[in-house]
Amino acid sequence: MNRNLKAFLTLVLASSLVGAHAQTSSATGSAATPHKKTAKKAVAKKEAGPTVEEQIRELREDFQQQITDLKAQIAARDAQLQQAQQTAQAAQQKATDASAKADTVSSSVAQSTQAVTSLQGAVSDLKTSDTNLIQTVQDSQKTIHKQITEAVDSPSTLHYKGVTITPIAFLAAESVDRTRSLNSDINTPFNAVPYPGAAQWNVSEFNATGRQSRIGALFQGKLPNLTIGGYVEADFLNAGATSNNNESNSYPLRFRQAWAQAAMNNGFTVTGGQMWSLVTETKHSTDPRSENMPQTIDPQYHVGFSWTRQYGVRFSKMFAGNKATIAASVEESQGLYAGSNVPSNFFIGGGGNGGGLFNPTTNYTNNIAPDFVVKAAFDPGYGHYEIFGLARFFRDRYYPNQATKSTVGATNATAAGGGIGFNARFPVTTKADFGLHVLTGDGVGRYGSVTLPDFTVHPDGTPAPIRATQALLTLEPHVTKKLDLYINSGVEYAQRTTYLNSNGVLVGYAPQTLNNTGCSTETLPTATGNGFAGGAPYNPGTPANCAGVTKAVFEDTIGLWYRFYNGPKGSLRYGMQYSYLDKHAWTGIGGAPKGQDNMVYTSFRYYLP
Repeated sequence: MNRNLKAFLTLVLASSLVGAHAQTSSATGSAATPHKKTAKKAVAKKEAGPTVEEQIRELREDFQQQITDLKAQIAARDAQLQQAQQTAQAAQQKATDASAKADTVSSSVAQSTQAVTSLQGAVSDLKTSDTNLIQTVQDSQKTIHKQITEAVDSPSTLHYKGVTITPIAFLAAESVDRTRSLNSDINTPFNAVPYPGAAQWNVSEFNATGRQSRIGALFQGKLPNLTIGGYVEADFLNAGATSNNNESNSYPLRFRQAWAQAAMNNGFTVTGGQMWSLVTETKHSTDPRSENMPQTIDPQYHVGFSWTRQYGVRFSKMFAGNKATIAASVEESQGLYAGSNVPSNFFIGGGGNGGGLFNPTTNYTNNIAPDFVVKAAFDPGYGHYEIFGLARFFRDRYYPNQATKSTVGATNATAAGGGIGFNARFPVTTKADFGLHVLTGDGVGRYGSVTLPDFTVHPDGTPAPIRATQALLTLEPHVTKKLDLYINSGVEYAQRTTYLNSNGVLVGYAPQTLNNTGCSTETLPTATGNGFAGGAPYNPGTPANCAGVTKAVFEDTIGLWYRFYNGPKGSLRYGMQYSYLDKHAWTGIGGAPKGQDNMVYTSFRYYLP
């Protein structure tokens, strides 16, 4: 750009010089022939002003100054242009840097925007979560407050010095209607069913009672490695010397259960006191308080059900993830005796001693040893199964020289008895459970609900156990959440156990020579008295010539339990049951009599929660 400008200025200067020189030449040539007037003017003019050379010089000087100024301007402009270019390059670099930064910022902004979006979403979710959490906390606070209020106002357990106390109770209004009178309350003495010759065969009875109402409590204290505690339970199915149904119906409290327990965390448990026998079926393992009784209203339960409530010390250990249990118990013994045509040269016990706090109106056997029970129980996840063994011992003192009225040779005689049993209960459908219960052996009669005899005696007076069997089938349909049905069929059997003595007479339990000819013939009242128990007019006739030794007792039952309410406030339920009882005697002279009874029970109960 500077080089073009210089050329342009040089060209202008040269043109100016050429033009001036041409004007001078023309003026000289024409001066030879000008008009005189014109020449004079030119001479005058020349004389008046500068010469051409002077003008050219001035012009040249002027142009030179302009060129110098122009060069200075051009140099200044070049410097400015160079500075502008440098500034532009710097600006371009800055622009490039700015663009890079802008890209970085843009990327950062995009990331930030995404992060902000994510953060906004997280914040929104957090707000929602916080809202839900607040609601949950509020609901939890309400629930906790309600639970605390209920725990304070309506505790399920009471607390005393680190011990929890759980009340156990139900209150009952019950009735029984029998077609054959047994002179019995709600509890049925199954072996007392009369034969047709009994006056009470022709008389029905209706009794209503609240005596089966039950009270009790469970006590538990938690230690690092075990739980200690105990249980007590009582009802009013007892009769005192002043008890009657005339006005106040005052019946004393009856001792049912009272035991202590130490249950270790490793599954080993020791329980001692009065409780259900280990023979009794349980719902889980061999745990006390999980006994699986027939769902009957009758507190004697059902024919074929094996049980006792008595003193015992039970040891149990769980295995295989609590699916198997081995248990053993040492239990109070008592022998039930029956015999016909037997000698009188022995005794097995005596009447209760009031000073020793036994009942002086009943008999007690002299036991040589306790009863022993061992059991294996299984809970595989489908039902509950048990197999057990029972060992018993019977003793009497007999006098082989009684005929000579001598006690010489008197000695104690002992006989061993026992049996084996099996219990099973399992669901056959989702709404029905089936149960099978069997106990059979020698001398096991008292473990059944009928309480058939355990032993008789040989002709010499030594004890002889009686073989017996108890069996019960149960079906329990759960029709709805409120309605349960139950169907039971049970039998108890005592085998004829006889021996021929030296005189050719059969002795023992149910000899064939016993007289049953009068079992179907009613007799007149014969007892006398002045209104006391068993005296006139409370003296129905009993058949004459009717041994009627029991062979077997059968019972079939159908019943229901309907729960009006079952929840945190307790349980209110109604029950109804029908039972048909059938007693068969061993055949004797005159045949084998039978006795029957039809019984209808009702129950209205409230259970503590």
